[in-house]
Order: sequence, then structure tokens, then C-alpha cells
Amino acid sequence: MKMQLERLQLDPDVTIGALSVDGAFECWSLEDAVRPVKVAGETAIPAGRYTVDITLSPRFQRDLPLLLSVPGFMGVRIHPGNTAADTEGCILVGQDRMGKSIGRSRLAFDALFRKLQAAKLRGESITLDIVQ
Repeated sequence: MKMQLERLQLDPDVTIGALSVDGAFECWSLEDAVRPVKVAGETAIPAGRYTVDITLSPRFQRDLPLLLSVPGFMGVRIHPGNTAADTEGCILVGQDRMGKSIGRSRLAFDALFRKLQAAKLRGESITLDIVQ
């Protein structure tokens, strides 16, 4: 499975993007601001290609997608949330795009997670390309 996150709105306080799965639009994304120098808990991860696995999140106490080998970051997940206050470097997903937030996050996450779980069960590799 190949996912692509295209960063479309790069503001000083939030980054909004479009997430596609195998070339088809899936949902909107929200991240922290893209910064030239990392500010802990307030910076989007670097653009690039990442392998994604599904593992138990100690913080959320449930299985969540985990981006592997993110330079300078640890524990970067894809999970529900609506604003930059809901993330510390992770990628949030939602069905609605607003000015500085996303909406219906749990619905978007649940639909995406089902696809990721099915790909993992089929033994497919899962990658995420982040472009801006």
C-alpha cells in the first residue's frame, strides 16, 4: 500500500495536507508547523518516504500506525485529532478541512485504519511519502 501526504497549507502554526491511498484521495491531514529547526512537540516531521507499521501505542493503549525511522523524531503516529493542539509531531486525519483544523477525525481515521490493517494482513508493505 502506498500513501502520499501532499502538504498544501503551510502556516506558521499548522500544516494541512491531502492524504491519498494508492493514488486516490482518502482524507485531509493536519500536522504541526514545518520548521527549519525542530521545536519539540511543535514541528512537523521532515518530508520524505517512511515505512509504516501498526504497533501498540503506549500513550493511546491501542494499535496505531507508526512511522519508522523518522530523522530526529520518535513515536510518530497517525491518529485522530482536530487541531495542532492534538499533535506533538504526529499526523492527524479528518474528513473535513477548515481554516486551521480538520473535522470528523475519528471517521477518517477508522476508514484509513481498516485499509492499513487489511494491507498488513495481506503481507503488503506500507509506505508514506510526504511531499511539499
